[in-house]
Amino acid sequence: MSGNALPRRPSIAVTGALGYSGRYIARRLIDRGQRIMTLTGHPGRPNPFGEAVTIAPFNFEHPAALARSLEGVETLYNTYWIRFSRGPATYDRAQRNTKTLFEAAKAAGVKRVLHISIANPSPDSPLPYYRGKADVEAALVGSGMTYGILRPTLLFGGAGLAEDILLNNIAWLLRRFPIFVIPGDGRYHLQPVHVEDAADLAVRLGGETGNVIMDAAGPETFTFEELVRLTARAVGRRLWIVHAPPALALLGARMVGLFVGDVILTRDEVKGLMEDLLVSKEAPTGRRRLSAWLAENAHLAGVRYASEVRRHFRP
Repeated sequence: MSGNALPRRPSIAVTGALGYSGRYIARRLIDRGQRIMTLTGHPGRPNPFGEAVTIAPFNFEHPAALARSLEGVETLYNTYWIRFSRGPATYDRAQRNTKTLFEAAKAAGVKRVLHISIANPSPDSPLPYYRGKADVEAALVGSGMTYGILRPTLLFGGAGLAEDILLNNIAWLLRRFPIFVIPGDGRYHLQPVHVEDAADLAVRLGGETGNVIMDAAGPETFTFEELVRLTARAVGRRLWIVHAPPALALLGARMVGLFVGDVILTRDEVKGLMEDLLVSKEAPTGRRRLSAWLAENAHLAGVRYASEVRRHFRP
């Protein structure tokens, strides 16, 4: 390259590379020698990747500017979504934003999109999270770009403290309270998948050329009560479980949420749990076992609270 030549634009974009799942996808791509760009709602946050990652804002309200930021990108990895509605950040808006992103990607010449969805999405779901995920999947399928759609069950794990939300905060509650309240009978199921297994699958599907839809699910399935007891043993806590009606359990979660300034659990999340939506109907695709991860990383689990509000809704 001559001294006057412009640096080559990244050919891969990852939304949310400063966040949780996007960061693990970005790390794998960088380890393969790729220089990437990320779209983020928090462009002022520290960039752990240095010059390997270029940062740009989402610009959902300015689709032409969003498309310009994606010029030269051939593959887009999309992790954008919201866990719950808060203020102007609603599921309807997240759906519109995602469709705007896909339209901007197509206008910019992006050839392939790897989209992170959720296990068991359905256009007929009464839960807006799952219904919205099905809607944006359909938009991608109809976009004309080639696609990979990865549907994780429940992500866990990571290299640092308080990276995942649900499992980390279960451990945090167990470390600090003598009673753990379980909504309903606790016999509904979860099939957690390690974030690194999900990232491996995402990068693999992103590098393929055909259209594919696949679940990302770990090799172990637990009832919710089994998962709570397993976590309690790992962090060395005696456990007094109380089964309560979902409404009463949610009230308790809201009270703790006021103390930590966060939304610990939502009504829709409880419904999704109790309907076994965090379990795959396909063969497991992840290899890392939650039981083994907890045995090795109990010193990390729940030491620090993981705040969804602080992570996604504050500058």
